[in-house]
Amino acid sequence: MRIIQANDYDHLSELAANYLIDKIQTNPAIVLGLATGGTPLGTYKRLIKDHELYGTTYKNVTTYNLDEYVGFLPENPNSYHAFMYDNLFEKVDISTENVHLPNGSAVDLVEECKDYEARIEGAGGIDVQLLGMGSNGHIGFNEPGTSFQSTTQIVELAPSTREANARFFGDIREVPNQAITMGIATIMKSKEILLLVSGESKNEAMRKLVEGEVDESFPASVLNNHSHVTIIADKKALSGVTLR
Repeated sequence: MRIIQANDYDHLSELAANYLIDKIQTNPAIVLGLATGGTPLGTYKRLIKDHELYGTTYKNVTTYNLDEYVGFLPENPNSYHAFMYDNLFEKVDISTENVHLPNGSAVDLVEECKDYEARIEGAGGIDVQLLGMGSNGHIGFNEPGTSFQSTTQIVELAPSTREANARFFGDIREVPNQAITMGIATIMKSKEILLLVSGESKNEAMRKLVEGEVDESFPASVLNNHSHVTIIADKKALSGVTLR
């Protein structure tokens, strides 16, 4: 596990974008696992700027997103489909047929989970998985207590996760109670993992990740068992961590 310290959120976003741009330029047919939420927004803005200024192409890039809310149609403005198109896909030259997100409005959600898992495997797996981390250690929507052997699944969202995501909605009552998410085993099959962590509110989670035990009560701790993890975290997120 390699930890890169960024000065602040802007610096973190710059470092993360440069990391991904290098991967895309090295392998134009790369399979990327993507995340939503506030943390990767700055990274996506820089990917767009690089595409506009320097022409990095996404024509042969394939993407698989971590998760989607259950019950949301793709056109719902609070869906992760809408988030990704608004904040990245519509602003680069990626082919829509290469973009994949779970279908939270599928008639058979269990079958959708199986199908999504099969699509990832059919693509040869994920080359680089971008992750954020919740203050309770969740990765994707895998909440504390999730089995490390879990694959793509339907999950109940923890109250703390719903509260954290309420800023994207008008009211916490509008935040869904369930989501489809890649499982922890699915994430761990990725060839590389890039974890972004920003802000003082995440410093205890970072301390647990770096100094704590590997345990299902803190999902992100499983990353200690992966052979190729890069963490980019800003000074505030690392303020409680003793770096070796």
